[in-house]
Amino acid sequence: MTKFAIVPYLLAAVAAVPLVAARVPAVKPLVSGIDVSALDKSVRPQDDFFRYVNGTWLEKTPIPADRASYGSFEMLFDKTEADLRAIVEAAAKKGGAPASDSRKIGDFYATFMDEPRVESLGIKPLEPELAAIDAIHTKADLARAFAHMLKLGCDAPFAAFTEGDFKDPKTEALFVYQSGLGLPDRDYYTKDDAKLAEYRTKYVAFLAAMDKLAGLAAPDAEASGIMALETHLAQNQWTNVETRDMGKMYNKVAVADLSKEFPGFDWAAWMGELKIASLPAVIVAQPSYIKAVAAAVNDWPVDRWKPYLKSSLLRGYAPYLSKPFVDARFEFYGKTLSGTPEQRPRWKRAVAAIDANLGEMLGKLYVREHFTPQAKARMETLVANLQRAYKDGIDHLDWMSPETKKQAQVKLAAFRAKIGYPSKWRDYSTVQVVRGDLVGNMMRAQAAELEYQLAKAGKPIDPEEWGMTPQTINAYYNPVRNEVVFPAAILQPPFFNMAADDAVNYGGIGAVIGHEMGHGFDDQGRRFDGTGTMRDWWTDADAAAYEKRTARLVAQFSAYEVLPGLKVNGQLTLGENIGDLTGLTIAYRAYHMALAGKPAPVIDGLTGDQRFFMGWAQVWRSKERDDALRQQVLSNVHAPSSVRANGPLGDVPEFYTAFDVKPGDKLYIPPDERVKIW
Repeated sequence: MTKFAIVPYLLAAVAAVPLVAARVPAVKPLVSGIDVSALDKSVRPQDDFFRYVNGTWLEKTPIPADRASYGSFEMLFDKTEADLRAIVEAAAKKGGAPASDSRKIGDFYATFMDEPRVESLGIKPLEPELAAIDAIHTKADLARAFAHMLKLGCDAPFAAFTEGDFKDPKTEALFVYQSGLGLPDRDYYTKDDAKLAEYRTKYVAFLAAMDKLAGLAAPDAEASGIMALETHLAQNQWTNVETRDMGKMYNKVAVADLSKEFPGFDWAAWMGELKIASLPAVIVAQPSYIKAVAAAVNDWPVDRWKPYLKSSLLRGYAPYLSKPFVDARFEFYGKTLSGTPEQRPRWKRAVAAIDANLGEMLGKLYVREHFTPQAKARMETLVANLQRAYKDGIDHLDWMSPETKKQAQVKLAAFRAKIGYPSKWRDYSTVQVVRGDLVGNMMRAQAAELEYQLAKAGKPIDPEEWGMTPQTINAYYNPVRNEVVFPAAILQPPFFNMAADDAVNYGGIGAVIGHEMGHGFDDQGRRFDGTGTMRDWWTDADAAAYEKRTARLVAQFSAYEVLPGLKVNGQLTLGENIGDLTGLTIAYRAYHMALAGKPAPVIDGLTGDQRFFMGWAQVWRSKERDDALRQQVLSNVHAPSSVRANGPLGDVPEFYTAFDVKPGDKLYIPPDERVKIW
């Protein structure tokens, strides 16, 4: 049940405090905001700042049995999840008028929690869909089936979603994007690695187990066939580094030319099933892959695809079936791929399902209880002040020409910040929730979501629309809309401490805001101008100077080893690493602007600069299971938390002064090798 988004840059974020002095008088003296109980003073901050700040916490805190990782973000997620649970349980008890928000949320939750009914049904809720797959006879049927799988929220060889057109950012475009794998990434199929080979073997066993539970014929043979099919897809997919290149992924094709460009697939049947046949053009993100899929559809018998489609359906809906299906899916995706020992409690899975399918409906109730206008006002002030600090940074760059600086300032000035929650809420009136029909509720919600998204294609962008719900512990930058977005749930403890001095908060939320702004000028975001149009607004010399700096950052992060023999992919994580370095640099500048020339207080024996950098390291407090860490390194654009905490520090001169870093220390980087971008 996946959604695709190639435009938003996502970052787990933190909270807010204004650049200027607080307007509300403090009742108590400000505290440092540093969790001194977490420090490990046996570790030198000059060698491993992440462990110096978080080491005792890392040693004493176990990862919960139902988690693949645990840290600052998960703690805040737990708090928010409990808040959401109270909302949905109250809705379930209250009832409400038929079709009201409260009634839909309550009925959805009560249905998910009705475990005896789910157990009694077994595979029955999926029998009509399995029969529909058996009824596929023609290539046109198969094309419609691919589209139908998307409507169910399941994997198909390629997906469809909408986002602003890179060359016409006022208009929504339909993107066709590679998809269809049951393992996390193409590398899991293609790399010659002992651990990945083990995953492949266990994946085939999992596929067979699911088929057996569903009562399907020849499960072992079918599982091997599915693995062979998915391996073929994986071999033709672009790497995760290639899919970061927005220029290469912008391939606009007239609908009338799809059959000529990608022969062998019935595009008319596929688009008709998705109700998008009237579109004049689509944007094909990975043309070589789509061509390979179309060729496979043309060359292979229809029956070869049926086990794959059934497997996709079973994998997608196993969490909403009886316990044997739930357990089998968790055994592979939870235990094997992520190393998580225990399944999450049912109430948590129920809340997550509502959050995923009725997100803004739930968000409207959440912000009513958990977000104040004062928090939004403070965040708006902070964003404006970080923007001011960024402007100052651009003005003083010694490697960028006045011509490009001018364009950069135009883009920065056009940044739009969205704080807390949307100015208008989604309409879920078309989503039918039936008490007692869990699988049906999921299917109807998934179909309504896809229909809502695809209906936007070819129409003007709605500037008020959000790509995240208010209860999301995250933040993002969208280059086509040139906007930074900070949901309400991120603006609370443990990340933002209202009782703390500015330093720790600037090291936290300030650096995160700077990170999101930095995405507007990272290796991909810099391709877009202030209007959100993808165009080259850089001089050749400035572009070369920029790429020289980012190449050093790639090399720097590629040297970090997180497991024996497993290093960070500096090219894959480049955008996020640029964002982190930018955020830390801009936030430090903003913090000192806030001091307005006055000395920072010493609190808990720590200077202001020390608390600033420690606030940064606290944000990334986290520990991960090895399997989850491996999955992240292979497939995620974000480096592991320990690398994010330590990595940028060696490039920031002020860190050296704050903690007396000298040659020979592990975090020391010679001055001529340090990376300065913004």
